[in-house]
Amino acid sequence: MTATRYKIFETDEFISCIERLPRKDHELMKKKLTSYVYPQLKQEPHWGVNIKKLHGYDPETWRYRIGKYRLFYIIEKQVVSMISMDHRKDAYK
Repeated sequence: MTATRYKIFETDEFISCIERLPRKDHELMKKKLTSYVYPQLKQEPHWGVNIKKLHGYDPETWRYRIGKYRLFYIIEKQVVSMISMDHRKDAYK
């Protein structure tokens, strides 16, 4: 088993985004984050099926697709900072 290389940090903005989700989406998202998304990002946050590096952002920003939601994060040293989560229709405005 490989050692975890990255740590996950949830910003206040990200936590607020999660809390604003409809109740059924809120519970599902928390389960997906803890059981699938975070373990994947701890191993390799730069690439994956649902991961895309966004162009034209400073600092460099990545997007993780989770169904109809988009999770945005930045990577600094060995820390993956969750900065925002939006519904796909609102994500790129």
